[in-house]
Amino acid sequence: MRMRTLDRRMHLLLDEPRFQKAARVADRQGVSVAEVIRQAIDALPEEADRRRTAIDAILAAPRIPLPVDPADLRRELDDARARF
Repeated sequence: MRMRTLDRRMHLLLDEPRFQKAARVADRQGVSVAEVIRQAIDALPEEADRRRTAIDAILAAPRIPLPVDPADLRRELDDARARF
């Protein structure tokens, strides 16, 4: 990983359990807690990645039979909603 210039400062407050969790990871990796937090941010998916994953899941879903008459579909959806 290439070294980036760190030019933005932020103040982050953590509760003790979160800090300890980050500190344990930092100790294991031999890095600072700040580096652990930077790594966590880098691991977040980009918005485009999340959308692409959602689209792929929708397109991969099996086709389901639909009623020919839209009124039948409406009744089916209304019945499903009423169960919840």
